[in-house]
Amino acid sequence: MGIKKVTVNLPEDLLKKTQALLHKGITETLVSGLEEIIRRHQLKALSHLRGKIKFNLDLKKTRQ
Repeated sequence: MGIKKVTVNLPEDLLKKTQALLHKGITETLVSGLEEIIRRHQLKALSHLRGKIKFNLDLKKTRQ
């Protein structure tokens, strides 16, 4: 994984509140936020599949 150095203008109070919640530095806080966006997007994509995939499972066989 490469590293990209960026300069951004962020609302100071938003950054401070988020850092206080996560107990992390600036970089770790921003990375956590970006990872959360990806996670939410993936969950939304999965939710669109609900009811569209047929799934047969024999619980007795799986528990043996």
